[in-house]
This record gives sequence, structure tokens and C-alpha cells, in this order.
Amino acid sequence: MAIARSLGIAAVGLGALLALTSCASDPRQGYSFKTTFDTETRTVQVPIFRNNTYFHGVEAQLTEAIIKEIQSKTPWIIDPSPAADTTLSGTITNVELKRTATDPSGFVQEYGYVITVNFDWVDNATGKTLASRRSFSAADTFVPVRGVSEKIEYGQASAAQRLAKDVVSEMRTQW
Repeated sequence: MAIARSLGIAAVGLGALLALTSCASDPRQGYSFKTTFDTETRTVQVPIFRNNTYFHGVEAQLTEAIIKEIQSKTPWIIDPSPAADTTLSGTITNVELKRTATDPSGFVQEYGYVITVNFDWVDNATGKTLASRRSFSAADTFVPVRGVSEKIEYGQASAAQRLAKDVVSEMRTQW
């Protein structure tokens, strides 16, 4: 009986200790259920990214992917007008195809589609830069070989989606 009571007291003490150390009200201080996105920002304007490459259509696909990512993963609302709280703008500086796998005869089995951007996220009221990155890249692969026959557009779309996810992740509150 005394052993069971001692075990019960130890379990309650251990539970209280875990409760005190497990969750924090501020995400910078430990695990938290609070959002890591700025809650003072309500709206974001995302003008179409400029494209300094010869790869046509990447700018529209990337901009659309970023807008969808903001809408699905953040508390912010997309506002196409200049009256938005903040503006995320950017330039595609490079797009390249890289061979990632070849067969023994030298034929390309898999390509990597790499998109590189510069972007700035600015508070429209103060002019303060909230996030800024240069030469920020993301890549994804596609398989153009017979049998699979993925088109280059598949690689472009998947790389744009990956880059959109990474850009929106960079818009989180600074830890």
C-alpha cells in the first residue's frame, strides 16, 4: 500500500514537471500551440514576380503557388491592392535544368529543375523590410524517359511549389 502511494505521488510529481516544461506560450521558448506567423499582419499583396530568365511562364506559376501557400498555411489574407499591410515582391534570377541521373549509355534519366529568386517582404505602413533573401533556390526533379515521360512543365510546377513553400516559411516570425 505504501509503495503504491509513493508511486502515485511520484507519477503526479513527474506529470506536473512535464506540464511545466513541455509547452510555452511563446514559440521562441519551446513547444507552443501559438502561430509562428506575425498576427499583426492581416493582408499581403503579392504582385507577379519579375522574370529575368528565358523560361517563360515560371513567374506566373511561382506567384500563384506563393498565393496558394499563403492562403492555406498562414492567417493572412491576399489583397491585390496597394492598400495591403505588406507586400511580397521578387525576381526570378535563374532557372536551370541539371542532370541528376543518367543510364550507362549516357542518356539522361532524371533532371533537376532549379529556380532561384531574390525576394523582399515589406511593411507598407513603415517601409520596414520584414524578410529579404538573395539567391534563394528550390529544386525538384522530373523523369523525362520513355515509360514515365514526365514533361518539363511537371518539373517546373513542382519546383515552383517547393519554392513557394520555402518562401512562405521564411515569412515566419523571426525566432
